[in-house]
Amino acid sequence: MTGPCEVSWFSALCDDDYEFLGVPDPKLRSSWEHCRDIVLQAESGGFDNILLPSGYALGIDTTAFAAAIATMVQRIRLLMAVRIGESWPPQLARQIATIDRILGGRLTVNIISSDLPGEKLASAPRYARTLEAMQILKTMLNGQPLDHQGEFWQLKLDPPAVTTVSGTCPPLYFGGLSPDAREAAAQGCDVYLLWPDKKEVVREIMDDMIARAARHGRTLKFGYRAHVVVRDTETEARQAADRLLSKLDAAEGEAIRAKSLDTNSAGVAAQAALRENAANDGYAEENLWTGVGRARSGCGAAIVGDPDQVLAKLAMYQDMGIDAFILSGYPHAAEADLFARHVLPRMQHGPLTLD
Repeated sequence: MTGPCEVSWFSALCDDDYEFLGVPDPKLRSSWEHCRDIVLQAESGGFDNILLPSGYALGIDTTAFAAAIATMVQRIRLLMAVRIGESWPPQLARQIATIDRILGGRLTVNIISSDLPGEKLASAPRYARTLEAMQILKTMLNGQPLDHQGEFWQLKLDPPAVTTVSGTCPPLYFGGLSPDAREAAAQGCDVYLLWPDKKEVVREIMDDMIARAARHGRTLKFGYRAHVVVRDTETEARQAADRLLSKLDAAEGEAIRAKSLDTNSAGVAAQAALRENAANDGYAEENLWTGVGRARSGCGAAIVGDPDQVLAKLAMYQDMGIDAFILSGYPHAAEADLFARHVLPRMQHGPLTLD
């Protein structure tokens, strides 16, 4: 390994947990109890952080969940997803600071460039609004008075009375592939998140983002979001992956993908292209399986293999410059346990720090 990286898991707040993809299981529906148990499993397994995703139409509210689970965890960080289209930035700053206080300073934030439910903005203004929100959050959470005269908000405010433990804005994680998304990320976020793709495509995107950030006098950390299926042998891992799809009805898979509000995004289109151009067995390259995307919008590929193969794949990404991984698997608690036993102890990892 090239050095320490942050290794995170995923708590399925958006009704995204299955034993068989596309076959709803009442025991795996998003609920306080189920999602709480995934977080606690990840903490006991030794993960550094856990993504709490957010979807307007699916699952449970992320900010409320984060505040509640913050009182129950002792070590793990929380990566709380926030949907900018549904947020008033000064209030969001106060919520972030408060939850960070409850956590003892271990909050990180995943910025999502969402619409306001019931309204639709074109890509360019939506990402411009997201960038404004990131700039407002950084100013206020860094304890500075705000004088923001933007296109979407005109605000002159004192910083929130409650501060984060560090007195600074938590790291902002953000992803998006369109030119508008890339420019917003280059100017506003701290950690740019990539979805799975062939390694040469990942390298190309990273090089582009490094150049874009440099033009604004900035540098970025990079995160990689993927599913994982790890078993004692490669044969067993491939069989476990195939089992996930063994009860999938194609029409149901299409319906699941269509439920997401991001189905027309550049990132989702890239995941579909990766899947469509994969080999007949669904593998886009060695140990990268696209079958997950048949019943899931968003991140649609998994690293599949034995512990050595999964470890080698992650090490390859680290060598490319990936600083953080956000992993998941099905069912989420069970796969977290498998990864925590077979792979995580062999990785040099810890909470991501910003230079």
